[in-house]
Amino acid sequence: MALTAQHGFILTRHWRDAHDGTEIAFWLATDDGPRKIRLNRQTSVAFAEASLAADLETLVAGMPGLDLRALPLKTFRHEPVVGIYASHYRQLAALASNAKRRGIKLYEADIRPPERYLMERFICASVQFDGGSEEGQVLTDCKLKPSDYRPALRMVSLDIETSAFEALYSIALEGCGQRQVYMLGKEPLGGKTPDFDLEYCATPRQLIEKLNAWFRAHDPDAIVGWSLIQFDLRVLQKNADSHGVPLLLGREGKAIDWRNHHSRQQHLFASVPGRMAIDGIEALRAASWNFSSFSLENVARSMLGEGKDIGDAYDKMAEIERRFRDDKPALAKYNLKDCELVTRIFEHAKLMAFIVERANVTGLQPDHFGGSIAAFNHHYLPRMHREGFVAPNVGEIPDGDAPGGFVMESMPGLYDSVVVLDYKSLYPSIIRTFLVDPVGMIVGQVASDPGTVVPGMNGAIFSREKHCMPAIVNRLGQGRDAAKRDRNDPLSQAIKLLMNSFVGVLGSTDCRFYNPQLISSVTLRGHEMMKRTRTLVEQEGYDVIYGDTDSIFIWLKKKCLNELALVTGQRLAEKINAFWKRTLRDELGLESFLEIEFDTHYQKFFMPTLRGTELGSKKRYAGLVVNADGKEEIIYRGLEVARSDWTPLAQQFQQGLFTRIFNAEPYQDYVRDYANKMLAGDFDDLLVYRKRVRRLDEYQVNGPPQVRAARLADAFNQAHNRPMRYQHGGRISYVMTTNGPEPLEAIRSNLDYEHYMSKQLQPIADAILAPMNDSFLKLTTGQGSLF
Repeated sequence: MALTAQHGFILTRHWRDAHDGTEIAFWLATDDGPRKIRLNRQTSVAFAEASLAADLETLVAGMPGLDLRALPLKTFRHEPVVGIYASHYRQLAALASNAKRRGIKLYEADIRPPERYLMERFICASVQFDGGSEEGQVLTDCKLKPSDYRPALRMVSLDIETSAFEALYSIALEGCGQRQVYMLGKEPLGGKTPDFDLEYCATPRQLIEKLNAWFRAHDPDAIVGWSLIQFDLRVLQKNADSHGVPLLLGREGKAIDWRNHHSRQQHLFASVPGRMAIDGIEALRAASWNFSSFSLENVARSMLGEGKDIGDAYDKMAEIERRFRDDKPALAKYNLKDCELVTRIFEHAKLMAFIVERANVTGLQPDHFGGSIAAFNHHYLPRMHREGFVAPNVGEIPDGDAPGGFVMESMPGLYDSVVVLDYKSLYPSIIRTFLVDPVGMIVGQVASDPGTVVPGMNGAIFSREKHCMPAIVNRLGQGRDAAKRDRNDPLSQAIKLLMNSFVGVLGSTDCRFYNPQLISSVTLRGHEMMKRTRTLVEQEGYDVIYGDTDSIFIWLKKKCLNELALVTGQRLAEKINAFWKRTLRDELGLESFLEIEFDTHYQKFFMPTLRGTELGSKKRYAGLVVNADGKEEIIYRGLEVARSDWTPLAQQFQQGLFTRIFNAEPYQDYVRDYANKMLAGDFDDLLVYRKRVRRLDEYQVNGPPQVRAARLADAFNQAHNRPMRYQHGGRISYVMTTNGPEPLEAIRSNLDYEHYMSKQLQPIADAILAPMNDSFLKLTTGQGSLF
């Protein structure tokens, strides 16, 4: 039965080689509920140089289902190609492997069927589908094309509680209108009835069976959690396997498809058929949120002002064991509280909206994070094919030097009224203006007419007429402008992140389009622009005290109110933009898409020196601004207060000192009092270092302090019959004692206050006080024999 056009959002994508060919399946969220689309007998394709066709004919002779065809396409070396078409994708992969052993290169053989199908139709995530036929609950062989549909997704937050050795105690679920906890053991007598559904299960097997049944009944589109895949789903799978019961959380009662990261053996990927599996930590990082720690406790307190029921204390496991033994309803409440915090974090940060928009911008599966190269390929390959080329393979261009962003030498000191001008999407605008493009470069290199090319950097030449990236960037830029007008922050952020990733992708040797000339034509052009911008500003009588990649810091040389600073900054921006329009038109015959704009006015600005020198630092500064609410606020960049590897003692001290300096308040007594209170033990709770460690066996015996602390912690855990927490890496909390670093689990020695004076307080104070010809030692002289 033919169907009218409908719209959906692709949740998951799958493929398999069936008897009669490759089958692609998409699970969609639609207004009418979940929908599965199956596309049968899909052909896979790769390419090879036409000069090797005879050799390929010999290879495919014994492989039915493979076919060679001449095509009007070329390689990046301008060699004609043939297409190799396969009825089964695994045949193509086998042919590529066999051909490689014989010295024959196949191009684009690594692109999986679902990705090939979507990219060649310019589909990212939202689709319109029509035609086809119904087979039960499955729509087969319909036609798909792009759509602007946005789904209303059904989400469930999942969390589990376990013993120290990952034996399953309880499972909590919050979402789809449900607040449910399944608890191992017998229901206690008496007690209050909880305000959520609490069901007791006699065995771990029943816990898993209840979970399977819940997913069948409530059918969410997305599962969210904290360390969802690496802990919750992994431990559920481990318990299900050990108790001989399947874990069937996918649609159609399907199991999770697990695979290991190719280079990180302890990192797992989990594909849940028909449902997105989204880890809150990865989602926040993808959306550019930053926290000193991504523990649920810290993120919830930072974002919501509320933490977990138990918190992240070191006796947390003992409290979980106590509640499981003596107060199961309290454990259930704690378990469900974690689910609710995750749900609220997703709502507060608009994470699900960001994930949907990101999928619609990148073409990546919604629950796959990272993937900048795959996102670039999704946009670039189909446009490149239409320009007559096939993509090169990874590694064809040897690794070479390509500079990064331009960072000016800074002028350290304390300043009044510093204006920051910022180039809007600098690298994408350079790509668009100077026509930087992989196809454009290979076409430009063989052009015979100088009037048809644009010079790049380091010998690169780009075609004025044949290119792909400028159009991609233009379309994305227009989309971002529209998103800003519509106040669609998640979409604007997703587009910004994608556009800004392009240069990093092209500079990665893992990208098939990697070429040092290509990346240099963006970054070195940025260097040139920043230098010429500095000259323009200085010609207006101002000092440029710093610049970083796309931002330039201008000292106005007098105190200015915000209104005057804004007028001055905008006047400078207009002058610079007019310069680029005129210069690029006259010198290169190009239309300028470069745009610098007013960004910030710092009423007070501090640029520190490099420690132990008089040279200005880079990427480290602080400034006082008036925020949108009319309140004064100090912005920190790269300083200790913004870095997670410094103690709260140092961060709090730095904040207090800057507040006094920027407000022209006396600071001397503050420094002395802070040091004295630290020595008296008043700040002992602020002396904790929190640092990440890799696998402990990757370090030499005498590793850095955090490694020594982690080894002591695991020795302590082992001695007390607890699981060792740090063998495979993690974040360790420790203090410095008179016997060196000791973890919070096992502090046996006195705190080393001299360490905190000389390694935490003194460096921070001296960096700030040096421009005032003052120092920490001057202010703290007389504090005993420490100095």
